[in-house]
Amino acid sequence: MSDLFMQSPDTGGHFGEFGGSFVPEALMPACIELTKAFTSAWADPIFLDNYQHVLQEFGGRPTPITFCARLSESLGIEIYLKREDLAHTGSHKINNVMGQALLAQRMGKTRMIAETGAGQHGVASATAAARLGLECTVFMGEVDTQRQALNVFRMELLGAKVVPVVSGSRTLKDAVNEAMREWVSCVEDTHYCLGSVMGPHPFPWMVREFQSIIGREAAEQLSQRGVGTPDYVVACVGGGSNAAGIFSGFANSTAKLVGVEAAGGSAVGLGSPGVLHGMRSLLIQSDVGQIEEAHSISAGLDYPGIGPEHAHLASIGRAQYVSADDTEVLEALQVLSRMEGIIPALETAHAIAWVLREAGRKIPAGSTVLINLSGRGDKDVAQVREVLRGE
Repeated sequence: MSDLFMQSPDTGGHFGEFGGSFVPEALMPACIELTKAFTSAWADPIFLDNYQHVLQEFGGRPTPITFCARLSESLGIEIYLKREDLAHTGSHKINNVMGQALLAQRMGKTRMIAETGAGQHGVASATAAARLGLECTVFMGEVDTQRQALNVFRMELLGAKVVPVVSGSRTLKDAVNEAMREWVSCVEDTHYCLGSVMGPHPFPWMVREFQSIIGREAAEQLSQRGVGTPDYVVACVGGGSNAAGIFSGFANSTAKLVGVEAAGGSAVGLGSPGVLHGMRSLLIQSDVGQIEEAHSISAGLDYPGIGPEHAHLASIGRAQYVSADDTEVLEALQVLSRMEGIIPALETAHAIAWVLREAGRKIPAGSTVLINLSGRGDKDVAQVREVLRGE
């Protein structure tokens, strides 16, 4: 069954009917340059060895698999967590960012810019820039700078400049807008380190490849434990990089792939095909194509679209995309914390919420479920405390 799903896109960057490169003419040379640079680097054993070495020595890979004994017994299924929360900077973001930072260095760029929602991609970008001696600017919606004030300080402590974005909804979508505007003006010396499997080609493909280490590790680790292929592989989805990473290790197996979006930002459930941020994908939009605002308690998932490869996987039925609401997410965060001693990020709690809801229903008793624990919840505890206490 190999090479059936999650292959490279076509030469135009399409996954089926989705993807492509819908950018201003001024950005086309930069996208072409990046495509050539990544294609060359990804086939270069020296680059790959350096990338893997940095992730091991600096990034904390491989991350472990954790069996949730108490939660499994309670739900009547076997739950395993892929612990991306234990990677350096506290999430899966470091996998992609270190890859792009090394690529930027290889291309002779001296500066990186990035967008961020929950702040984890911004922190990872600032971290990689500090490691390699690159200048770093991070665009972050003003609303998110308030929700994630700790991550703003972490970025600044690492030497990055954080630019609050005050346009639009002042969240992730607007941060991406500002980052792309900045990139147009400084492509000669600046690399745009996009944080998810979204945007124009080659970003959806490139970011998935950098994150595919999650799926490869998880498949090998489960095999070594005698578990084999899980019945379900579950991950939260905003743009969808952590989900793409873990799905890639199981796309050509018998595992059911489940992406969990925020109920207020469910591009697969509520969206329709359209173009945003340089890609054709499923978007939450009006009948006349106006992009509508997404909502989530999680700053990382209130994005009104989804990565084009996820849209493709949904369209061909290889992956299922569902949603969880804020109430379920808060409950899931508390359940995992109290039963397993692991405080997940609000983003990750969406995946946990779906498993809690569907255990014994859509997920038959005795099933084996692998959840990608994409990030730790340290960044969210102040926000969660305020919500739970009604502050």
